Amino acid sequence: MKFLTKEDQQIADLIVAERKRQEESLQMIPSENTTSRAVEEAVGSSLGNKYSEGYPTKRFYQGQGIVDQIEIVTQNRAKALFGVPHVNVQPYSGSPANLEAYLAVAEPGDTIMGLVLSSGGHLTHGAQASATSRIFNSVQYNVTQGGFIDYEAVELLAKKNKPKIIIAGFTAYPRTIDWKRFAAIADKVGAYLITDIAHIAGLVAGGAHPSPVPYAHIITTTTHKSLRGPRGAMIMVTERGLEKNPELANLIDKSVFPGAQGGPHMNTIAGIGVALNEASTKHFVKYVHQIVNNAKALAAALEKLDFQIVTGGTDNHLMVVDLRNKELRGKTTAEALELVGIILNYNTVPFDPNPPFSPSGIRLGTPGITSRGMKEADMKPIAKAMHETVTAVAATKKKLGFSYEDERKKSVRIELFEKTPELKKIRKDILALCKKFPLLDSY
Repeated sequence: MKFLTKEDQQIADLIVAERKRQEESLQMIPSENTTSRAVEEAVGSSLGNKYSEGYPTKRFYQGQGIVDQIEIVTQNRAKALFGVPHVNVQPYSGSPANLEAYLAVAEPGDTIMGLVLSSGGHLTHGAQASATSRIFNSVQYNVTQGGFIDYEAVELLAKKNKPKIIIAGFTAYPRTIDWKRFAAIADKVGAYLITDIAHIAGLVAGGAHPSPVPYAHIITTTTHKSLRGPRGAMIMVTERGLEKNPELANLIDKSVFPGAQGGPHMNTIAGIGVALNEASTKHFVKYVHQIVNNAKALAAALEKLDFQIVTGGTDNHLMVVDLRNKELRGKTTAEALELVGIILNYNTVPFDPNPPFSPSGIRLGTPGITSRGMKEADMKPIAKAMHETVTAVAATKKKLGFSYEDERKKSVRIELFEKTPELKKIRKDILALCKKFPLLDSY
């Protein structure tokens, strides 16, 4: 960073500090990962200087010959990797990609169906706080009390409401998704099936999760998370989608540009291309299967320590933990774990009686730590550190006489942490683990 250091020392120092934070903590938020240095170089390249409104060979500005090739290469790599006939690589991120997909096949006021946010759905799947629920008539399906998708209830809801779109694919669901069942439900009511594989795109690409390609009409995904690319997104159209509507690819493209976006971020598209190339290797296949193996091992280790895993385990890269038996809120737990160097997020659990900003659970995953080279055996010390942290903070809370409701106050949480000396020792243990598995220049 010699040029940045010379030009802007303040920003340079902050970037160095962030790199150090990542090196010295375990990145376990399921939607985060570490890209290769090759992806970083593409994203930080001179391609960010180029404005390329339009599509390859059909731009609105000159000087597009090289970036046209980059976008075409990236499209072709995505089509080959996922086995689809059409891919749009221009969406800026997952949320706009979802909205662009909806607007391609539905009109404002049409009905869409997605999973309830608190049970593992995403904001853009029709949650009340999202613009998607204001633009469309949103009907939400739910999981069972055990946390599993209730396919019979989904079908009954679909038959009752006749949605234009059914959305399958989630942000906090730890089990394999039955794409075939969703497709059958969509067919019965004439709906488009849009599968959002943002979290599991890498698992799908590497064969660690069944692919929705034979069943979906449209597939949306981010390109970071398990795919290990930059923060971008793609919208894919399947053969099944083209059978339902031969104009579907054109509708998607027009919805992205000029419908919702201007010029694409060519540096990000190049980074996506690099990530897709990496994802086509045997090494990547091994990597994504290791993600799943690590998640299963971590869930099992946590269960032995009396952590309540929603659905009783995981089939993919993530898990949701209900902490009510630990007598700590999710936010308290997430903040305490950050202090010892375990980075995850507080999260609602199905039918959570507590609000989203102070929920009952946490969500964690294994893509980031698998990128560091960790294997199944390395999940035990992580589970042990989590157990020790939660146990120590809960003991301090009891000693100080704080209630479950008191935890919602920031001042109370700060006092809890300051008066829990065990956190410093646990922090040393996590630092040692991080040094044993340093961030890699490439996985």
